[in-house]
Amino acid sequence: FDRFPDAQLVVGCYPCQGYSQGGRRDPSESINFLYRQFDRALRLVRPKAFVVENVNGMAYGANRKLLENQLCRFRLAGYRVVWQVLNAKDYGVAQNRRRVFLVGVRSDIPATYVFPPPSHGPKGRANYVRQKDVIAGMPKWPEGEFNNETFHWYYLSRNRRHGWNEQSPCILGHWRHVPLHPMSPPLKRIDTDHWRFSSSGRARRLSYRECAALQGFPPNFVWKRGTVRERFQMIGNAVPPPLFSAVLHGLEGLWELP
Repeated sequence: FDRFPDAQLVVGCYPCQGYSQGGRRDPSESINFLYRQFDRALRLVRPKAFVVENVNGMAYGANRKLLENQLCRFRLAGYRVVWQVLNAKDYGVAQNRRRVFLVGVRSDIPATYVFPPPSHGPKGRANYVRQKDVIAGMPKWPEGEFNNETFHWYYLSRNRRHGWNEQSPCILGHWRHVPLHPMSPPLKRIDTDHWRFSSSGRARRLSYRECAALQGFPPNFVWKRGTVRERFQMIGNAVPPPLFSAVLHGLEGLWELP
């Protein structure tokens, strides 16, 4: 893009395949450097603030250098930048989903951003939201809304099933990797990277509507576009609305400042 519209807030999530759990995890891959285009947008638009969300793998190991490069670029662009890894379950989402957030405030604005404290769990004011709190009343076998492929060896290389009283495992953007519905039989570890169902009961992956609920989308949200596979991708790649709302709350007073 040569031009960008005016904005007070710029939000982004550049491709993460080079350092995500479900991606190729090659820190030298060219797609990892698209944050430079985000930096270019900041310099052209000069918003009051920006927010970046990405997989938490960006903050560890060989990928940490990429994170430090982003922080350096954004600070040179004229922003005070802070970052933190947040877990969606700490903010009212029934899912164990850790993501890194970068928040920047333009250097000439007299405001300091502070990440929100947990609202749920032992450090919050409310109990964690459980899977049964959001999907227990939904149809048990919603035909055409879940992936009914067989569970291949890679799928059973880890525990994809959490119980009703727990949070869901992280929901990814590929429908083959969607977690198991909690009504499925528990999985038992029999060897390294090898799990097996503990009984012969019926099992299935979560439906896309259940995934949306576990991401924190409101129950009346309608998914009109795309195939079922594409809906899983949209939902799994989304930022959980309650988590993003909590992150944005610390910027509320910014918009009244000159």
